Amino acid sequence: MSTNTAPQAAPETTPKTKSWFARHKFLTGLLVVVVFIAVATQLGGEDTAGTNAGGDQPSVSEDSAATAGIGDSVADGKFEFTVTKVETGVETIGASFLREKAQGQYVLVHVNVENVGDEAQYLSATDQYLYDADGREYSADDTAWTAMENNPLMEQINPGNSVKGIVVFDIPKNVEPTQIELHDSMFSGGVTVRLAK
Repeated sequence: MSTNTAPQAAPETTPKTKSWFARHKFLTGLLVVVVFIAVATQLGGEDTAGTNAGGDQPSVSEDSAATAGIGDSVADGKFEFTVTKVETGVETIGASFLREKAQGQYVLVHVNVENVGDEAQYLSATDQYLYDADGREYSADDTAWTAMENNPLMEQINPGNSVKGIVVFDIPKNVEPTQIELHDSMFSGGVTVRLAK
């Protein structure tokens, strides 16, 4: 007596495939960092950054920070800023071989900075921005800044400590600066101080 048994088919096994994110761990990590930076920049640059909805000229709102002037103290993040003096029409900065000549005119904004936070914070002059009456934004001139002696606006400040320094801008000769936007870091919202009388 013969039994006709058909060979049983082996159960299909499909290899388990890892997700794209699991297979590309480096790219996934890089993507997470990019998204984090984008979100931090967006959150730091909303209305608190001192710009209007069009992103042009800093808006002067009713709060004290936006209407602060020379001699007033304003806080952004861990730093409290006080603009004490503004010099315009400066043609050169520095001495001897470190001397730098302005393309237009140097504007020197004298500022006191106190760390009012509970940990050390790095202060950079290049995170500060100057505006004119037409809403044009000017970046700090780090080359001119380095030509100045004893200018501490690029260092770490411990809690409770304060420094005095000068932020230097190179703007056209016929332009009057009207506002400065001060930041405790490149991601902070910033505070605006009026420079015009």
